[in-house]
Amino acid sequence: MARKLISSGSKFEAEMAYSRAVVEGDWIFVSGTTGFNYATMEISEDVAAQAEQTFLNIKAAMEKAGFGLEHIVRVHYILPKPEEFQACWPVLRKFLGDVRPAATMFVAALVDPRMKIEIEVTGKKPSA
Repeated sequence: MARKLISSGSKFEAEMAYSRAVVEGDWIFVSGTTGFNYATMEISEDVAAQAEQTFLNIKAAMEKAGFGLEHIVRVHYILPKPEEFQACWPVLRKFLGDVRPAATMFVAALVDPRMKIEIEVTGKKPSA
């Protein structure tokens, strides 16, 4: 099966030479995704609202590739301020409560100071 590249249409993808997601066989690798609404290029100031929009962006990319959130097996959360992570927990439960993937939270600066969270996921469809 050929590699399939998934784009969200974000200008960042073209400018930085990456894909929102890459599909290889039964696997999907979703790039670090933030809470920008790609239709309006706006981002909330609230970290939980950003987490919500981030999952909507991830879900859209995964669905475009024929995957769902239930296929997520690994998630990385990246936040500049670790004290803001707990405010995101209800959003994480909303989108991944039944999935419960392996997860790691990193503390790191993000490229745009408006960004309060970035999420990267890996998904796999069950073997036939």
